[in-house]
Amino acid sequence: MKKRIKKLALIALFLCFGTAYAQNIFDKAQVSGSFQIDAQLYNPDKEIGITDSTINGRKVGINGYGRINYSVGNFSAGIRYEAYLTPLSGFDQKHEGNGIANYWASYNTKEIGITVGNFYEQFGNGLVFRTYEEWSLGYDNAMNGMHIVYRPVEGITLKGIYGSQRYYWTKYENNNRGIIRGIDGELNFNETFSCMNDSKFRMSIGGSAVSKYQKETDPIYNMPENVGAFAGRINMGLGRFDFMTEYAYKINDPSATNNFIYKEGQALLASLSYSQKGLGMSLQVKRIDNMSFKSNYKITENALDINFIPPINRTHSYSLAARYPYSTQPNGEMGIQFQLNYKIPKGTFFGGKYGTSIALNFSQVNDIVRNQINDTILVNQKGTKGYKSPFFEVSDHIFFRDVNLEIEKRFTNKFKVVAMYMNLLYDIATIEGHVGEEKVKANIGLVDMTYKISTRNSLRLELQGLFTEQDKGDWAAAMLEYTIAPKWFFAVGDQFNYGNDIKDERNHYYTASAGYVHDATRIALTFGRQSEGVLCVGGVCRQVPASSGLMLTITTSF
Repeated sequence: MKKRIKKLALIALFLCFGTAYAQNIFDKAQVSGSFQIDAQLYNPDKEIGITDSTINGRKVGINGYGRINYSVGNFSAGIRYEAYLTPLSGFDQKHEGNGIANYWASYNTKEIGITVGNFYEQFGNGLVFRTYEEWSLGYDNAMNGMHIVYRPVEGITLKGIYGSQRYYWTKYENNNRGIIRGIDGELNFNETFSCMNDSKFRMSIGGSAVSKYQKETDPIYNMPENVGAFAGRINMGLGRFDFMTEYAYKINDPSATNNFIYKEGQALLASLSYSQKGLGMSLQVKRIDNMSFKSNYKITENALDINFIPPINRTHSYSLAARYPYSTQPNGEMGIQFQLNYKIPKGTFFGGKYGTSIALNFSQVNDIVRNQINDTILVNQKGTKGYKSPFFEVSDHIFFRDVNLEIEKRFTNKFKVVAMYMNLLYDIATIEGHVGEEKVKANIGLVDMTYKISTRNSLRLELQGLFTEQDKGDWAAAMLEYTIAPKWFFAVGDQFNYGNDIKDERNHYYTASAGYVHDATRIALTFGRQSEGVLCVGGVCRQVPASSGLMLTITTSF
């Protein structure tokens, strides 16, 4: 009896301490998340070519998601719910549906991290592997599998990934996409070697290897079932200078994107930058040759990309300056970008009381040179090695050029002006597929003026002009925004295509919007028209059709 009492007492003591320990752990648990809903009510608008007020028979389009994350100690997990009922105009209709899109669980310590389920990762600059999500594009190529990170010593990071990519709501089956496997390693000399801990010279090196396995089923071509890609990179810095370069190589990978040629792929990205107080300069160069890398060789749309080709041109936020954005060309491009930022000091003639900021940017992207392999094989002929391309030769064919100068000047503590001029060359036939159309040559100017009425109230006026003889001709835009910080904002605007050669298409694209912000919640309501165009984020683009109606956006996080 005494032994049983002692045993019960030990069990009770164990349960007591175990419950207290568990309670202490779960007291430290954290739950976070975010939600977003984008909804649009469509109206018919014959003036801009909209004769039907529905998208796939429905008058309302809704894109929404909710993300919930849970963490306690070294453990974390999360889910992401999505609903596209019906997808907004411009989004691929394969989005339609709802359900748990992503789910994951992870365990992380200083030495090791393990994730199962869906995850995002990038090796180096992404030339051979990058998965990410961009809500505004409807793009998500998340991996579903296993992700491991191992840090054996300070400054050394090893990564491994295994799994398949998300493709809308389609399950992984029937050879609809390949299996991806990859490893990456990076060594930071300044962290690993004590003799370099305090050195002014900074250096790290890294390397990646990624392979795609997709069962060969093509009835015409002998497709490689295993396609490998490899990359090496180096980052160095000394004082105010930084240098980075990465080279990638991919074995022959015939696909619908490259017209089924059996040519290897190559990519080179490099940048040199200098910075000090009031001055910053950077130079970037890039060469891409046959580097489309997808987990299904039959896909040509913006989906199932294993790698990422970084753009090296400025991303513009003003509407007319962003009307002709550049979309990276995975089959071949050579680009250069130079950026100069300088702040004229306070107290000088041009600097004035508050100083003046100047930003000069130049970027240009050309095609690569393609030569015939021999007299009998045409360039890009299906089932061949495609072409020969001298690595350092640049084609005369210009895809894109952007020269812009931006000046920001504060005249008083209440009044600030931003002015920009932009000269643009845009190969609309290549970038947007408008075969036969001549390149767009445009001059764009804008002025953005902000007046602070009081500590809470401000007024902003934006005036823009785009002048071109190509595409749809000249545009003018104006927007007036009134803000009552930190809660409210109101805006009215208009884009007028007054220079269109077709008189009936000289339309106004007017908008009126209002928004309310409370803590981490933002509600915005917009009524008006959206002109047809292209939306690009990071060199990845989607077509945006013309639309008219009421748009509601709600975002919140906790």
